[in-house]
Amino acid sequence: QAQLIESGGGVVQAGGSLRLSCTASGRTSNMYAMGWFRQAPGKEREFVAAISWGGGNTYYADSVKVRFTISKDNAKSTIYLSMNDLKPEETAVYSCAAVKEIYFKSREWRADYDYWGQGTQVTVSS
Repeated sequence: QAQLIESGGGVVQAGGSLRLSCTASGRTSNMYAMGWFRQAPGKEREFVAAISWGGGNTYYADSVKVRFTISKDNAKSTIYLSMNDLKPEETAVYSCAAVKEIYFKSREWRADYDYWGQGTQVTVSS
């Protein structure tokens, strides 16, 4: 499997913006898609966004699809998550993941993951 290294987390005020990056290195030839999920203390993991390995298809959670943009630099094997108008309730550890399946269930996109990085903390202050 590839290694996934995230960067770009931090502290931002409500309404602010951050951009997360995730670079995949090593065995990337069989990757299907990459994505981001987040998990706040005491809460379940939540799908945020995903992008196909070739970059042609993107998927978003309803809660973020107007404010977040996922993109990919194929030459660098790097994905980005640009987050705008952040809300305090979006404070969480954001993790980059190798996605093995993306599907639509109960009116929203969901993903299953093969593996993921260590995560980066995003804190949105009110």
